[in-house]
Amino acid sequence: MKEYKRLGFDSEESEKVVNNLNLLLANLHVHYQKLRNYHWNVMGGEFFDIHEKTEAEYTEVLGEIDEIAERIRVFGATPISTLKEYLEISEIKETGTDLSSKEIVEEILEDFEILFSFMVDAVESAREIGDISTDDLVTGFMRRREKMHWMLSAFNKED
Repeated sequence: MKEYKRLGFDSEESEKVVNNLNLLLANLHVHYQKLRNYHWNVMGGEFFDIHEKTEAEYTEVLGEIDEIAERIRVFGATPISTLKEYLEISEIKETGTDLSSKEIVEEILEDFEILFSFMVDAVESAREIGDISTDDLVTGFMRRREKMHWMLSAFNKED
């Protein structure tokens, strides 16, 4: 049996993981607020579907945000924590309050694709240093989001 000799990573080897997790954190925060916006402001015939789905999704995202910030703390680093910083570095951008149901779903799907790219970066940097925990954490987020991407794509499909 192979012996695991230490718990934790030094700051030099974990720097890339922490940077990638902070980028993911910023994008998740902007995505979270967009979901709240959509939940509060959706109108029209698909109100109940979008209202319920965005609430379920922002609840999941809030948990992901907390887990990522805590994972950054495991490395002895400080997660970025201000809205100003999130908006400065996030690739996901805010939207208005007047989107149609179809536009809301399109925005969420676009956000998912951006989030996937940051998740892949986080997983790859974790694998480089043998960080199985970060790999597992973020891979789980990806798996859940892939299923939601499929469902939302089906919801928005034109007949």
